Amino acid sequence: MAKIVVVHRCPSDEGKPSMEFILDTADLEAVKQLDELLTIDGVTTNPAIITRSGKQPEQVIKEFVEYLLPEQKFFVQVVSTDYQKMLEEARYICSLRPENTYVKIPVTRNGYKAIKQLKSEGFGVLATAIYSADEAFLAAMNGADYLAPYVNRMCNYGDGIGQVFDLMQMLETHGLNSKILAASFKNTEQVHALIAAGIDAVTLPPDIVYTMMDHPGTKIAVEEFSAAWREAYGRDTLLG
Repeated sequence: MAKIVVVHRCPSDEGKPSMEFILDTADLEAVKQLDELLTIDGVTTNPAIITRSGKQPEQVIKEFVEYLLPEQKFFVQVVSTDYQKMLEEARYICSLRPENTYVKIPVTRNGYKAIKQLKSEGFGVLATAIYSADEAFLAAMNGADYLAPYVNRMCNYGDGIGQVFDLMQMLETHGLNSKILAASFKNTEQVHALIAAGIDAVTLPPDIVYTMMDHPGTKIAVEEFSAAWREAYGRDTLLG
C-alpha cells in the first residue's frame, strides 16, 4: 500500500492558485462539454491522442488555439527525438499561441538537453513520459515548469503513487518550483489519492472526469426527491 504524504501549506502559501484541473484529450467537443460543467484550466495532448482524433495535427492544434481562453493552458508535445528538431518543433508550437502554451518534452537524454535550452530561451516546458521520481527531479533541476509522471504506468513498475509522493517531497525539500501535473490515470482512486495529498495539477481523460462526477447514489437520491415532490404536489418544480 502506498504511504500517504500530505504536503502542508504554510501561511505564506495562502492565496496561491488552487490545483489545476486539466483535460487530457484531442476531442474538442468533449472539452467544450466539460468546459460548461466544470472549471477547466487547460488541455494536454500527445502524439498518440492526436492520431486517435482522426484529424490532421495542424487542424487539432488550430482548433484548440482558437477555442481556449487566454487564461487556459495548452500543452503540445514534440514528435521528433532529434535534439535540433525538438527545438524547431517547440519554437513552432509556441509561435502558434505565445501565451500559456507549454511544450511537452519527453525525458530522454536529448529531451533533458532540449528542456535546458528551451528554458534558457524563455519557453514554457512540461517534462513528460516520466516513469520515476528521479527522472522528474532531474527535469525540475533543468527548470521544467511542469512534470508529468505517468501514474498508472509507473504502477506497472512498482508503487507509482508512492513515487509521486516522493517527488512531491523532493521538490519541497530542495525548493524547486516545478509543478507536478500527474497524468496517465486508470481509475478515480489514483486521482483521489493524489488530490488528497496536495498534488499541483492533474490531467484526466473525459471518461475518468465523468466517473468522478456521476456517483450512482446521487442519481438515486435525486430521483427519490423528485418522486416525493410529485406525489405531494403533483409537479416537478418548486414554482407552481
